[in-house]
Amino acid sequence: MSFLLPKLTSKREVDQAIKSTAEKVLVLRFGRDEDPVCLQLDDILSKTSSDLSKMAAIYLVDVDRTPVYTQYFDISYIPSTVFFFNGQHMKVDYGSPDHTKFVGSFKTKQDFIDLIEVIYRGAMRGKLIVQSPIDPKNIPKYDLLYQDI
Repeated sequence: MSFLLPKLTSKREVDQAIKSTAEKVLVLRFGRDEDPVCLQLDDILSKTSSDLSKMAAIYLVDVDRTPVYTQYFDISYIPSTVFFFNGQHMKVDYGSPDHTKFVGSFKTKQDFIDLIEVIYRGAMRGKLIVQSPIDPKNIPKYDLLYQDI
């Protein structure tokens, strides 16, 4: 389903999307088109993109073609989903050590829709970090690579 969503293939395209997406949540899925978990997430993103079109713009970003952003957001696990609103990086407290991105695939379409609604409402109120509405058991668990260094 990744062919249904627009792809950003360079740093310039990602920069332009961040700068030009106004009054909507910008969703950037970092990953690879051939990865099975990325394909699972892409299916959820493509099925919800029309429902969320007034609130969100969804793009796919290849981690191999945008190494600057892959390093900047410390994307070591794919897929990783990053959110922006009016050029501002939106953080979400998932109950995990990392609030900058969602790692893995969403379990259901409704989890993704709920998260976008919470980010959108929080951003409209001027918040830069919001509390995740997703049930903690539906959030993939992982350890940060640089822990205990």
